Amino acid sequence: MITPDNYKEYNKKLATATPEKIITTVLEQSARPVVTTNFRPYEVAILHAVATVNKQVPVIWCDTGYNTRETYKHAIYVVQKLGLDVTTYVPKLTTAYRDVVMGIPGVDDPRHKEFTRQVKLEPFQRAMRHFKPDVWFTNLRAGQTAFRDSIDILSYSSDGILKVSPFYHATDAQLDQYLEIHDLQNEFKYFDPTKVESNRECGLHGS
Repeated sequence: MITPDNYKEYNKKLATATPEKIITTVLEQSARPVVTTNFRPYEVAILHAVATVNKQVPVIWCDTGYNTRETYKHAIYVVQKLGLDVTTYVPKLTTAYRDVVMGIPGVDDPRHKEFTRQVKLEPFQRAMRHFKPDVWFTNLRAGQTAFRDSIDILSYSSDGILKVSPFYHATDAQLDQYLEIHDLQNEFKYFDPTKVESNRECGLHGS
C-alpha cells in the first residue's frame, strides 16, 4: 500500500516502469482517483494513458476562461476521441467582467495573487471538495519548473492527496513518439494567464 511513509520506495520501484504500469499499480490501491487537465500541450498523453487503463476515472477540467480558440477545439477533439467523462469547473466571475475590473495583472502586480485565486485556485479547490480524491493523476514532468524537478513520479500534496505523474521522466521526443503510436493530436497554442513565463509554476502544484 502506497503511503506518505513509503512512497519514495515506490518511486524507486517505478522509476523505469511504463506509464500504464504506474497507473495500474496506483489504481489497484485507489478508491477515488481523478485526473486533472487544462488541455495544454501533451495533456492528451496522460488522458489517453489513464483512460486506457480505466475509462471511468473522472476527468477534471478547470477552465480559466482565457484559453485560445485552438485549445477549446483541441479539448473537444480529445474528449470525443477518448470518450472521456469530463467535469468542467470555471471561475465564479466571467472573463469579460474581470477584464473590466482587473484585466490580467502582471506577476509583480499586487492583484496577481487574487487573479490566480479567482481563475485557477478557487475552481480547483471546488473540484477537489466535490470529488474528494485520494489519488490525483497529472502530467507533471521533470525539467518544467524548479518545483517539478524536486518531486518524482509519486508525491503528496499539502492536502494529503497522492499525486501521480506517470510521464514524469519522459522527454518531449518520447511523448511525441507516444502520440504518434496512438494516433493522437497535440496542440501548442495554449495560454495560461497566471504564469506569464513558461518555466513559472502554475499555482496548483507548488504545495
